[in-house]
Amino acid sequence: MPGKIISINIAARKGIEKDSVGEAMVIENWGLEGDAHAGNWDRQVSVFPVEALDKVASHKIDEVLNGGYTENFTISGIPLEELVVGKSLILGDAEIIITHIGKDEFKEHGRPYAVSREGRFGRVVKGGKVKTGDEVRIKP
Repeated sequence: MPGKIISINIAARKGIEKDSVGEAMVIENWGLEGDAHAGNWDRQVSVFPVEALDKVASHKIDEVLNGGYTENFTISGIPLEELVVGKSLILGDAEIIITHIGKDEFKEHGRPYAVSREGRFGRVVKGGKVKTGDEVRIKP
C-alpha cells in the first residue's frame, strides 16, 4: 500500500525553517529546485516520515510538532523499517535513493531534534514534478 506526501518544503538559505509549497520540481542529481540544500552531494533531499514521531522523547514532542519544517518532504504511510539506506523511494514523478538516516550530529531543539535522528537523506536519481498528496512508494 502506498504512502503519501503530506508536505513539500523549501528554503532559499540554509539554517532557516522551510516554507511549504504545493508542488516542486525535483532535479536529477541535484535536489529540489530553489532549495539551499540541493547540490552535488549525497544529501540532496531530506524526507521525514511522520511515523518517526513515535520515537521522539515525550518531553520533546510538543517542541517538535510546533517547530517549522526543516525537511523537504514530510511523508506518511511507509513503515520505518522499509525506509533504509539503499532503498529507492518514488515520490510523485521523482525517485530518490536513501543514502543516510539521521545526521552525524544530533540537533537538540525544535523539529531538527527529530529530523536529525530519524530523517532520511538521499540523492535524486530521477527528477520530475512532485505535489502534496502524491503517492510515495518503495521501488521494487
